[in-house]
Amino acid sequence: MRKIFAPLRRFFCAALPALVLGASLAGCGAGSSFSASSGPASAQGQAEPLRIVCTTFPLYDWARQLTQGASVQLELLQQGGTDLHSYQPTARDILSLTEADLFFYVGGESDGWVEQALAQAPSETRRDLSAMELLADRLLPVPQLEGMEEEEHHEEEEEEDEHVWLSLKNARAACQGLCQALQEADESQAELFQANGRQYDQALEELDDRYTQTLASASRRTLLVGDRFPFCYLAADYGLHCYAAFSGCSADSEASFETVAYLADRLEAEALPAVLILEGSDTDLASTIIQNTSSRDQEILVLDSMQSVSPAEIEEGASYLGLMEQNLTVLQTALA
Repeated sequence: MRKIFAPLRRFFCAALPALVLGASLAGCGAGSSFSASSGPASAQGQAEPLRIVCTTFPLYDWARQLTQGASVQLELLQQGGTDLHSYQPTARDILSLTEADLFFYVGGESDGWVEQALAQAPSETRRDLSAMELLADRLLPVPQLEGMEEEEHHEEEEEEDEHVWLSLKNARAACQGLCQALQEADESQAELFQANGRQYDQALEELDDRYTQTLASASRRTLLVGDRFPFCYLAADYGLHCYAAFSGCSADSEASFETVAYLADRLEAEALPAVLILEGSDTDLASTIIQNTSSRDQEILVLDSMQSVSPAEIEEGASYLGLMEQNLTVLQTALA
């Protein structure tokens, strides 16, 4: 593991306020990062464990699965329930990047802080890996669904949706790229990474097959989300039609009368049994949509976008596959 000399540490601590003030994200700063070790501890004279820093829970869990039994130290930057869109790096986070062997991040608009952070945390040996770059040929534009509150976009730039992890097919492709990067970062553990990669790919494929079979036999093909909509990749994978109040990265929390009226009309006209919301969201908007139907008897169900998984939930066994399995159960009810 690379050490940081005292003058360099003082430099980063001094530079951090400018970094945070210049970050493109809004909201409260994150607390200290969450880390875990895997495999045997290094004895004196032996090589230090491979240090991997990940920005979000899905990426962290993919790395955790691919490094089972290996000598690694994993660190999750976005933690404590901090939403992906409101994360800002701390001084400790910047220092972690200087010592990392592999930095794995999403690469979308919400990672706008990364470029400046990496400039403040130079390293000749660290590999910086973007999930969106790994999935460059699979990216979709941010959707503007029927009835959705309109977002301001620059006409010359078509923004790509950053919620790439909410697709099991994307997860398989990204994990293949991550597995290759791990082998290149530590050749002594390459065979173990390969074996873990094959096993995890099989688990992802099996759940993807279950999604395909289950949703193909569902009574409906339409979802209505009374919240932000980060599920365009999931919907595209299985041919689902969706309505939603806001785009996936929207900062809005209050919908216009027109949006509420439109979603209530669609909910009633298509006899949908439920309104979906994201984890951590309140039910106010969903309840308002339901109250504007004649029956007013629809359920409110929660789809987990995995943007605010906490260390406590990780300690209790939260995993990418487990949360995607829970989402499948929710979709079965919403499409019944």
